[in-house]
Amino acid sequence: MFFASDNAGPVHPEIMRRIVQANDGYAMPYGNDPIMDEVRAAVRDLFEAPQAAVYLVATGTAANALALASYVQPYETVFCAQYSHIEEDECNAPEFYMGGAKLTLIPTDNKMTPEALEAAIARRPHGGSVHMAQAGAVSITQATEFGSVLTLDELRALTAVAKAANLPVHMDGARFANALVSLGCTAADMTWKSGIDVLSFGGTKNGCMGVEAVVFFDPEKAWEFELRRKRGAHLFSKHRYLSAQMAAYLQDDLWLDMANSANAACARLTAGLRNHGVQMVHEPQANMIFARFERGTHQRLKAAGAKYYVTDGDLDSGPADALLTARLVCDWSMSTDSIDQFLSHF
Repeated sequence: MFFASDNAGPVHPEIMRRIVQANDGYAMPYGNDPIMDEVRAAVRDLFEAPQAAVYLVATGTAANALALASYVQPYETVFCAQYSHIEEDECNAPEFYMGGAKLTLIPTDNKMTPEALEAAIARRPHGGSVHMAQAGAVSITQATEFGSVLTLDELRALTAVAKAANLPVHMDGARFANALVSLGCTAADMTWKSGIDVLSFGGTKNGCMGVEAVVFFDPEKAWEFELRRKRGAHLFSKHRYLSAQMAAYLQDDLWLDMANSANAACARLTAGLRNHGVQMVHEPQANMIFARFERGTHQRLKAAGAKYYVTDGDLDSGPADALLTARLVCDWSMSTDSIDQFLSHF
């Protein structure tokens, strides 16, 4: 009953097998290994972007921070949702790698809206007052930190606002695969065809050991990214072990299979919770649930060994019937037995 995070799940055996295979003999370092050539070709084919520049790093924080730093000057700001990962979970890494540029938070309880984004940009226009941070870029999280998925129309409405202000758009795609299978669209549809300039393409949360791709759909910033990655200590010497993960991840649509499994597990859990009258804080659309149920039920679940986060309130003191919010995340390996065991405590 481990619903704390999709980061906590195991590595898929096919990915582990490819890492072991890559361990045979010698290979050139720093991304010059032959497996990386395979990865570049696979990513370009997947995104229908033959000119895309493709790089690998080991963490999502590095992918987001280095991608944004490649576009944003120290005197600029990045517009992002109030509850985006770059704001809440990266310990100011984007600001650090951007050399002091700031984040401007768009008020939202889940999805960023075009109206709120436009209003925020209007307050900090590029070329505006010398006393203010200048508009630098927009960052969109897909799927959101609350497990919702922006539709293609919603994405395009946001990027249209950014483009009207001549701002590049970054997508934090830590759960890109889960969002994609939810929408049933192509990778190109959800990125450059919707106005995305650079993507952090997640693998770690979806069955990899630790690898994220940074994809520049226009290679203009490629060399700068390479320099920033090296300067920021995120260029792996034994890069082939990153390459091997991403190669296996993309081969035969393994990444989509794992995302479908995670989303299906989430749907089963959602249905079971609703059968018990549990209130959803947001409509689950990928592999994450925010649900409210009684403290007493939380206590039973925790006593039975369930692992998940309670995002509000004190679990141990207060009325047993008080409603507390659970964050429940399903990964590719989640079993129906685990879900059914969890539901049996309601």
